[in-house]
Amino acid sequence: MKLQASDFVARKGLQPIAMLTAYTCPVARALERAGIPVILVGDTVGMVEMGFDSTRHVTLEHMEYHIGAVRRGAPDTHIVGDLPYRTDRDADTALASARRLIAAGADSVKLEGDKYEVIRHLVAHDIPVCGHTGLLPQTAKGFAKVGRSDAEAERIRQEAKGIEEAGAFMMVMEHIPYDLARAITAERGISTIGIGAGPDCDGQVLVINDALGLGDYWPPFSKQYARASDTILDVARAFSGEVASREFPNNIIKLTGTGS
Repeated sequence: MKLQASDFVARKGLQPIAMLTAYTCPVARALERAGIPVILVGDTVGMVEMGFDSTRHVTLEHMEYHIGAVRRGAPDTHIVGDLPYRTDRDADTALASARRLIAAGADSVKLEGDKYEVIRHLVAHDIPVCGHTGLLPQTAKGFAKVGRSDAEAERIRQEAKGIEEAGAFMMVMEHIPYDLARAITAERGISTIGIGAGPDCDGQVLVINDALGLGDYWPPFSKQYARASDTILDVARAFSGEVASREFPNNIIKLTGTGS
């Protein structure tokens, strides 16, 4: 049964929440079959699938396309859709953008940073919001861990407080010190989802490409459960060799008994 925003609040402090990103129908279908309770269609698609050097190039049209694909693959899973860069720059723009993502198939939307008025406006119009604090890829100048100084840690704690008070039902905390993530998780009444934020969050999220080992580089806080890039390389080489030797498609004709 698909979880609603209120269900994630109720799960605070209970079994940790597993979240993975997805951008395509087959991957979403597999995640739903695995019982992943929430799928994030993140603007990370711009970097891991589309070849951009930043998430800032992702558009609403891109997000609508991928959310639709994921919804078709996972009809019974809660889908969070990322609001792309600058599509949440003010309350009215954010509402129009969020409505497009919801219409495409998202159950909730995620936005980065201290946009408290925007969050309040979306929630007032019945759009569930997942907040995001710590490292904010849409505006960050680099990908180094944030929150190491006392001043920066306090700013992030206050930002987390503001995100909850504005009405968000859940919050992603990215690449912050473990003790800071632990403190925020204890202080806040909504579920915290960590990515590079240590083991004491209420849940964890990974980019599916990182988990699959698909690509040439992965963040140091990710884990590769497979090496999909190596598999693709092996398959491509095997196929190329069989075509060159004319083994393919003769080998499948012999197996299936088809052909003229």
